[in-house]
Amino acid sequence: MATINQAAVKKDLYDAVNGDWLKTAEIPDDHASTGGFMDLVDAIEKTLMHDFDAMAAGETEPSDPQLAEFIKFYQLTKDFKQRDAAGAKPILPCLKQIDSLSDFADLQQRMPDWIYDGLPLPFSLDVDADMKNTKVNALFAQAPGTILPDKTYYDEGNEAGPKLLAVYGQMMTQLLQKTGYSEAEAQQIVDDTLKFDRLIVPWVKSAEEAADYSKMYNPRDFKDFANDSKYLDLAAITYSVINGNPEIVILPEPAFFDHFNEVINPENFDMMKNWMKAKLVQRLSGYLSDDMRTLGTTYSRTLSGQKEPRNQAKSAYYLASGTFDQVVGLYYGHKYFGEAAKADVHQMVEKMIGVYKRRLEANTWLSADTRAKAITKLNNLGIQVGYPDKLEAVYTKFHTLSAADGGSVLSNALAFGRIARKDMFAKWDQPTDRTRWEMSADTVNAYYHPFMNIIVFPAAILQAPFYSLEQSSSANYGGIGAVIAHEISHAFDNNGALFDEFGNLHNWWTEADSAHFKELAKSMITEFDGLDFAGAKVNGTLTVSENIADAGGLSCAEEAAKSEPDVDLSAFFTNWAMVWRMKATKQYMQLLLSIDVHAPAKLRANVQPKNLDDFYTTFDITAADPMYLAPDQRVKIW
Repeated sequence: MATINQAAVKKDLYDAVNGDWLKTAEIPDDHASTGGFMDLVDAIEKTLMHDFDAMAAGETEPSDPQLAEFIKFYQLTKDFKQRDAAGAKPILPCLKQIDSLSDFADLQQRMPDWIYDGLPLPFSLDVDADMKNTKVNALFAQAPGTILPDKTYYDEGNEAGPKLLAVYGQMMTQLLQKTGYSEAEAQQIVDDTLKFDRLIVPWVKSAEEAADYSKMYNPRDFKDFANDSKYLDLAAITYSVINGNPEIVILPEPAFFDHFNEVINPENFDMMKNWMKAKLVQRLSGYLSDDMRTLGTTYSRTLSGQKEPRNQAKSAYYLASGTFDQVVGLYYGHKYFGEAAKADVHQMVEKMIGVYKRRLEANTWLSADTRAKAITKLNNLGIQVGYPDKLEAVYTKFHTLSAADGGSVLSNALAFGRIARKDMFAKWDQPTDRTRWEMSADTVNAYYHPFMNIIVFPAAILQAPFYSLEQSSSANYGGIGAVIAHEISHAFDNNGALFDEFGNLHNWWTEADSAHFKELAKSMITEFDGLDFAGAKVNGTLTVSENIADAGGLSCAEEAAKSEPDVDLSAFFTNWAMVWRMKATKQYMQLLLSIDVHAPAKLRANVQPKNLDDFYTTFDITAADPMYLAPDQRVKIW
């Protein structure tokens, strides 16, 4: 690792490490950003496309039956000659179903099939762990999403909102015309869609509100839920997909169901039908001809500042791999990661848990009772590294129907979705599976699942600059070590701390400890809130959980680095700053500021080291330097 300029660090750690790269880095036209994470994504994309193209051409054989079904589907997604010849035909049966709807009784009758098929509906049902009893799967009812990425975009004075809706309206008018509607019909559908979308906005949560996990848990007696609609028999709809009698339904956004009849009523029926058509066409345009695929990305590209859509080859790869994500992930993990690396990183995770445990044992602000329960939670933390031990059984039911047999990209995707949704609903009232992966092994990311109390590190992130045998131990701790400890810290952030060792929403804190922790969390909110970035400001409340996890992760990783004989804190902080390097469009940065629970990458790199005393001694930073933060302002939680 190159020697870092100490004088430059005093001004700005992120720029000192990444300045030369930032001067020359270019954002590809089909990207909204480039940098540490995205470089790995691009490299994996190139590797897997090479492998799968060879299999699709018959040059190599798929290693198992599920991978063979994926390759058959990939061959369909790559065949743009066939897709272009079919045009909008594959979607027309779905549109015809919506067009032919006469009233709510008619919708009621078709609802079970539509739920299984994943067609747009004014509410949705799904199954996930009961947050108060995570050993069992419960029923959830969800509000529909809005067109704009967050309800704050609809606020008066938000200049971006109207501009984005205009782009959306123009895109949808053109897409609808390609499905056979006249310009006047398409315009009417769009007008109604925008009106119906507005009816939803007041009753859904903003990103900031949704960031509080505890407020997702709003159990409603099933009988009361059934009475939320005057015009749909919600009980009958539920019974058609759930085998049994739910006592409760969990409503992450209860206000929507409180006002259900104001939105879903006969007066709005035709408007709702048009909203369903627009949602359907937007959602499925990527499965159709190339002109519909590229046109259908106009709104999202405007939102992120991405100049061009993905080319045909990349779009075919992502469409197919996204459908068979765990199959692709398992292939990647076995071929490019392997059991030896899996065992090595697993040991590293256990070492970081040991560091965390010692820090908890030495903690001075927690009472003995809360501290003991925190250690119990840590002792029960599940670890998943690299890739799953086995493939989920649902993928064995995916069988691709070739074009010769009448299959299209869309018909196969709908069939796979139906299988997956039936499988999900069959899990209601059944034991949860703590070994299940929610992220495929080829994903450059990691996560903590508060309902399961598990940390997951996919194979794709376990490479340089995060982790490499070619890097020093300190550099590895500044990369993957901090990532590992970050995910452990999520068990004790403002959200994770609300869940016990089994993942149940349960207060295991003493009243005094909880109050003190909330004050510490407030200090983290204050540290980030209002920081200038990309012409806007950071929302400290939206990003607090990730900032707490960053702080705990970096602090614990530093302690682990210091325990090694070759400790080099300059390399530690340098690699920490390097993994966050990112160049992005202004639109994308502003979008993330509105909806992302993570602070901007540059601020993650710069702010957290300021909270660590060793940062100042490592680079001889004094009160005269811009990177200096007074000791009484340094936030230390874990």
